[in-house]
Amino acid sequence: MAKPRSGPVLIEEDAGAHPTPAEVAPVPDAEEASPTGQAMRTMAALAARKPSALRRWFWRTLGALAVFFLSLGAWSAVTGLLAANPVLGYIAAVLIGAFVLVLLLIAGKEWTALMRLQRLDGVHKAAIEARAAQDLAAARVVVDRLLTLYAGRAELEWGRRRLGERRDDSFDADGLFDLAEAELLVPLDDMARLEVEAATRQVALVTALVPLALADVIAALSANLRMIRRIAEIYGGRSGTLGSWRLTRVVLTHLVATGAVAVGDDLIGSFAGGGLLSKVSRRFGEGVVNGALTARVGVAAIEVCRPLPFHGARRPSVSRLVGRALGGVFPGMAD
Repeated sequence: MAKPRSGPVLIEEDAGAHPTPAEVAPVPDAEEASPTGQAMRTMAALAARKPSALRRWFWRTLGALAVFFLSLGAWSAVTGLLAANPVLGYIAAVLIGAFVLVLLLIAGKEWTALMRLQRLDGVHKAAIEARAAQDLAAARVVVDRLLTLYAGRAELEWGRRRLGERRDDSFDADGLFDLAEAELLVPLDDMARLEVEAATRQVALVTALVPLALADVIAALSANLRMIRRIAEIYGGRSGTLGSWRLTRVVLTHLVATGAVAVGDDLIGSFAGGGLLSKVSRRFGEGVVNGALTARVGVAAIEVCRPLPFHGARRPSVSRLVGRALGGVFPGMAD
């Protein structure tokens, strides 16, 4: 019987079979990839996607069937209660009537909100036509509509008074519109910028601090919906639920169509495309990109909701909005 060998077993290998550390290719740095703002791009694609006609009719017929059977069930329940116990039957009838009344009030509120948005859009289009034709009479009609639109706004009372006193001093459409911008819309522009900065900051922080992709998309969608709704309210188009969603689709469809919801311009390139934040933390870089894309959406919402196109007043700068929103939150983002 062979005696077991004690001690380590040495296995000889051919020299040069394995590369030396100096010869091994460097490990690719995953953090070098530039942030893409995936959460905002996903949110924009989902919100701007137009459903097919077949899908719309599917949901319409499904809703009609649901309403029909619910109504039939409620009618049968009420008539059965009236036959078995008239007191309970009358109580059920009153409750159902109150519920239907609330539904009608909600529908009326949504219709009124849509009318407000259409009124803003009508003023915007009339202003573009009057400026293009240099029609002073049409411009004065548009200014009168603006004064009526903001008649109940206490913060614009001084501007309305000054515009009413100085409107006859303008002898061309451009001068009159520039005066209306300075007296009525510049204060509203400042309020809208604050809303955009708040939404930009929120989206950037959630993206940077919450390591969940789905949370990024949800936060971006909710923040942008709230921002667009607030911007519409600032400019006089207080929108309901359906109006807010419709306005959001208009804004994001415009951005997707023009390619604005993408990474690659001077704003995104200087802030995140290989910048300091993306080197320190990819999450921070993604946060800055998503915040910058939120600022783009905010600027587009301002342009859509503003009753007069930008001419005399300065158009909001996306880079300045991002710098003001994220300055002090992320290093190197202040103006």
